[in-house]
Amino acid sequence: MSAMFRSLSVVNYRIWFAGALVSNIGTWMQRTAQDWIVLTQLTNYDATAVGITMALQLGPQLVLMPWSGLIADRFNRRKLLILTQTLMGLLALGLGILTVLEVAQLWHVYLFALGLGVVAAIDAPARQTFVSELVAEDQLSNAVALNSASFHGARLIGPAAAGLLTVAVGAGWVFMINAVTFAATVFAMTLLRTHQLRRQPKASRERGQLLAGFRYVRGRSDIVVVMIAVFLIGTFGLNFAIFTSTMATIEFGKGAAEFGLLSSIMAIGAVIGALLAARRSRARLRLIVLGAGLFGLACALSAIMPTYATFAISLTLVGLSSLTLMTTANAYVQTTTRPEMRGRVMALYMAIFVGGTPLGAPLVGWVADAFGPRWALGLAAVSGLLAAAVVLFWMVRYRRLRVHVHPFSSPRVRVLHAGDGRDVPLATPSRRGGTAVLEREEPEPDRDGDTTLDPDRDGDTTLDPDRETAAERNRETATREIAIVEATAPR
Repeated sequence: MSAMFRSLSVVNYRIWFAGALVSNIGTWMQRTAQDWIVLTQLTNYDATAVGITMALQLGPQLVLMPWSGLIADRFNRRKLLILTQTLMGLLALGLGILTVLEVAQLWHVYLFALGLGVVAAIDAPARQTFVSELVAEDQLSNAVALNSASFHGARLIGPAAAGLLTVAVGAGWVFMINAVTFAATVFAMTLLRTHQLRRQPKASRERGQLLAGFRYVRGRSDIVVVMIAVFLIGTFGLNFAIFTSTMATIEFGKGAAEFGLLSSIMAIGAVIGALLAARRSRARLRLIVLGAGLFGLACALSAIMPTYATFAISLTLVGLSSLTLMTTANAYVQTTTRPEMRGRVMALYMAIFVGGTPLGAPLVGWVADAFGPRWALGLAAVSGLLAAAVVLFWMVRYRRLRVHVHPFSSPRVRVLHAGDGRDVPLATPSRRGGTAVLEREEPEPDRDGDTTLDPDRDGDTTLDPDRETAAERNRETATREIAIVEATAPR
């Protein structure tokens, strides 16, 4: 099996992947139908109401985050997921019945959105971290990327199917179908070979475990900067339901089918981005910078597209860049976090990523109402460029990122930095005034005789070849060097 799909060689992961794919299709169908009835049936094209619905569905992750992460770290995740998936199926069924009977009102949608949000707040960290029980540690990054490919691959089918079914039989039956798809995940969980699951260390029951996750993240400034970037884009940039619905209806005068098609077209780029991420052996901060910057430029391009067709085409680039960013950030946080802390850290990550929407969605909806949907996309573009600048600044300031250009030698461009922050120092730093002195092992020379600051980085951070060779420096300094780093640098 190719490197891109290596996690599928694990039986348990294949079962999980198949069940999740069916459930994801239903989820996208419900999201599309829900946004459509709020925008066109329960209001008079009120984008703010769509934003409020999204806020109610995603907001509970902010409030429940400390407890949901600890629950994922302490309890059996498989049983927990069976419970949460069953509850979400029942909620979808309830909304479907109200809609089919034509008694649904806007406050009903708000109430069911809030209920789904509460259950999803418990489900999200358990579902994210359960992957580590299905595959080996060296396959985790690939499995996370394939999960993203599954989720966004479902967007190729779900929104388009929802648009067609909404026109043909009504939105209520779309909700009912989604309720049935949740059973796919529950059934898959019962088929898993439990004796092959990789049991992860559980959180202890001693006091202070809620705050332990915060303390852990506070000591990892690389994770903090990733979360800042994710917050910016998640809050102001990933409000796709608002962008596509308002652009389709207000700007281009299209209907439900064309609205659903936009999400499916954007999913093409999303799947490509997730599959490209699956090919990489590890997640890197530089790819987060690239993904965020490309997302900002893609949103700016979409905002100026003159026709429905050109706008739809531009969404493939928005999908590719957003999935490159989201998949890389998710994999980076998961693979660099201690297993016993993973649930709490991922709960915090998901709260920042998804929970920022309650703050941003109403604002983005207001911008779309007051100034037009193109300006709302402009706000998304700014968020992407700002997120890229934040991570880039951190790497320059705290990881000493430098770019060396050599027009007359190969390679012509070399990037030098002291790692991305995930590495653990080889010795405990000692305080000397405002700086910390840290002894590190001398890097080994690579094949070309240059020195790499981190041998695990595929040789991408090499020193200037015009300077002294690594061998000469090794002879002069024996096998040690003293690295002086800022007191606030990651340790």
